[in-house]
Amino acid sequence: MVAMGAASPSRSRDGGFGQRYPLLMGMICAVVFQRQGRLYYADPGSLTPSVGDHVLYPTEDGAEVAEVVWAPQWVSEDVGGLPELAGLAGSVDLDRAEISRKKRAAARVASRKLIREHELPMKVSGVDYVHDANRTTIYFTAPHRVDFRALVRDLSATLHGRVELRQLSARDEARLTGGIGSCGRELCCSTFLVDFEPVSVRMAKDQDLPLNPLRISGACGRLMCCLKYEHPLYDEFAAKAPAVGEEVETPEGEGTVVGHNVPGESVVVRLAADGRRSACALASVCSSRKAYEGSLRPEPASETRSSDSGDVH
Repeated sequence: MVAMGAASPSRSRDGGFGQRYPLLMGMICAVVFQRQGRLYYADPGSLTPSVGDHVLYPTEDGAEVAEVVWAPQWVSEDVGGLPELAGLAGSVDLDRAEISRKKRAAARVASRKLIREHELPMKVSGVDYVHDANRTTIYFTAPHRVDFRALVRDLSATLHGRVELRQLSARDEARLTGGIGSCGRELCCSTFLVDFEPVSVRMAKDQDLPLNPLRISGACGRLMCCLKYEHPLYDEFAAKAPAVGEEVETPEGEGTVVGHNVPGESVVVRLAADGRRSACALASVCSSRKAYEGSLRPEPASETRSSDSGDVH
């Protein structure tokens, strides 16, 4: 891992109309190992690759060939600590990548065939091959733990190399295989999401979502990850917005809050004058004077008896 320097080729400066340009912190680019696959960010170093060029991206098993999908550019965020590209991929590197691709395809076919022969309840989700170590890693899913020792022996003999099998969870399988979510975009886990964070049904309730598993579950069958990183927006809105049922004053008159629209930063108010509903911007809604005066009214003091009141015990 090579840390990126914080120096930049240009400093913050005032524009002709008083505009302030951000301080550029470092250079970054993005690559993929497979088309439509997950993005991996890197420090281009002294390289200036264009979109579509093949570069060498450092991994735990050595440099691997990857395709540039986002050309190097300066960014204002501090992105130090990104791996630095090892160079442009040459013809030898591309030939080795092609051999690895064929090895992965052959391993996928052989593993599926042997799984059927051994009658194991497994499904192959992905295959990885390390050329230098002649090691094939097969990722699979299964409803429970599987004894695959005999399968590994047969695979090693068939593929003429070392074979490892790794069982994946439902979320990891979705990340590896990819797909399209209910929003119409590629899955977050297979594109930009780095870590899986715990998601609860309470988050769906706070966001006024129907508690229907088909509506709040992702491709993996678990609760959608976007419930987690969108939840703070709903917490922030709830902290400053009037609660449902509270009387408020709006530019259209007094009314009662009957709903919230968090993405639109507005509340739905039923007007007291004619009973119609109106969507009002949160900044234009305030508590009614009656509610405000009630919040300032002091609480009645509790009655206490004096210790020397003369009561006979």
